[in-house]
Amino acid sequence: MAKRINFTVPRIEGFKCPNGKSQAFLWDSKAPGLALRVTKNGARSYVFQSRLKDGGALRMTIGEPASWSIPDAQAEARKLQGLIDQGKDPRIERAATIAGQQAQRQVAKVERAKRDVSGIDAWTVYVADRHPHWGELSRRDHQLAVAVGGVPRKRSPGVLTKPGILRELLARPLTEVDAQAVEKWVKRETAERPVLTARAFRLLRGFVNWCTEHDEYRSIIVPDACKAKRVREKLAKPAAKDDSLQREQLKSWFAEVRKQSPAMATYLQVLLLTGCRPGEALDMRWVDVDFKWKSLRIRDKVEGERTIPLTPYVAELLRELKQRNDRRPEPPRRIKRDAEAAAEFDKKWKPSSWVFVARIQSGERVKDASHAHNRALDAAGLPHVTLHGLRRSFGTLAEWVEAPVGIVAQLQGHKPSAIAEKHYRVRPLDLLRMWHTRIEGWILTEAGIEQPKVQEPGARPALAVVPNTAA
Repeated sequence: MAKRINFTVPRIEGFKCPNGKSQAFLWDSKAPGLALRVTKNGARSYVFQSRLKDGGALRMTIGEPASWSIPDAQAEARKLQGLIDQGKDPRIERAATIAGQQAQRQVAKVERAKRDVSGIDAWTVYVADRHPHWGELSRRDHQLAVAVGGVPRKRSPGVLTKPGILRELLARPLTEVDAQAVEKWVKRETAERPVLTARAFRLLRGFVNWCTEHDEYRSIIVPDACKAKRVREKLAKPAAKDDSLQREQLKSWFAEVRKQSPAMATYLQVLLLTGCRPGEALDMRWVDVDFKWKSLRIRDKVEGERTIPLTPYVAELLRELKQRNDRRPEPPRRIKRDAEAAAEFDKKWKPSSWVFVARIQSGERVKDASHAHNRALDAAGLPHVTLHGLRRSFGTLAEWVEAPVGIVAQLQGHKPSAIAEKHYRVRPLDLLRMWHTRIEGWILTEAGIEQPKVQEPGARPALAVVPNTAA
């Protein structure tokens, strides 16, 4: 049996591995199973050796003498022997402890990473996720709200753009976007730009609600950041909008709108004569226009998609616009000067899939018609009407022909407002076309525009009297 001695510092430091051996052990007399192991290379460490309850041999390294004092090494050996006496394997216990510590470190790492997530980072993910469900104007509003700023203005040389209204608030960690921070932001911004602040607050509230529904941000977002009553009280109250074209204004409006560029003039007239949302019309592609079966497919923000009739005058406008868009344009002057570049342009050019194209050469879609519409209103001497006001005008003017409310709501893509509308009204496209054609015809009559001669759906053809020539 190996000789056991009382461990002391001089004995530990003076013990060496004999020549011809790979390792040697010095056993402690106070702590059973504790030994000093020394290799021929001079490596030194405390080890613990014992037998498990099932008879299996066990040897574990405790640590180097430089890191462990003799009393600490003896205490560790007694602790390991105590685990064996309880029927436990110290190696399994140590592995479990290490795994637990690693898991805790990983959790702490994740929590630190979450705390480092800024509002801008989460906003970027939010916009990317919701982008397909928004219209062009909504996408632009979300982009401008967190714009960095400092970019030269196109219409004001030497003047730089300001940071977006939400930029400063969302630049902080997401965990700090709380009710107190939102309240200070609302108070500061409302004093300078109340209407824009109220709009930005609604965008922020939608963002916070989105974060609470996603596991990645649910644990770090403050869910009640936008729910404080004192915050909502500081916001400017949105005024009810009632901008709409009146019956007697239609003639002047059409006269000036039709002077705009073909794409812009058609777009504005389509808004008024279909009642669709401005963004819905901008997103329209030629595959959505069915000239054969006289229908328009609209990408609806409520139901996802709806189909409405293609009325005679709108069909005529779109047919002319398609002929224009399908006609190969002249290349730009800089390309036209170079024969090779012009040939390459002709080879690559193809008609745009968008209905409303601002530039036929590049196929660039119309982005915003507000300026063109405002110019037409000013030239006609009419009060301001927004693009959405044209949609409101359609619903208002439809009452002159006593069109059923449900018909108008379905054409405009409004949700059914009653059980009967939701579950007991299935209107075919022909029925919608009959009323839609009447609405369009009345508006054109008031505007003094000649209507395409089309038989109204549902009307019976007139009987022709054939003279008797047998006599």
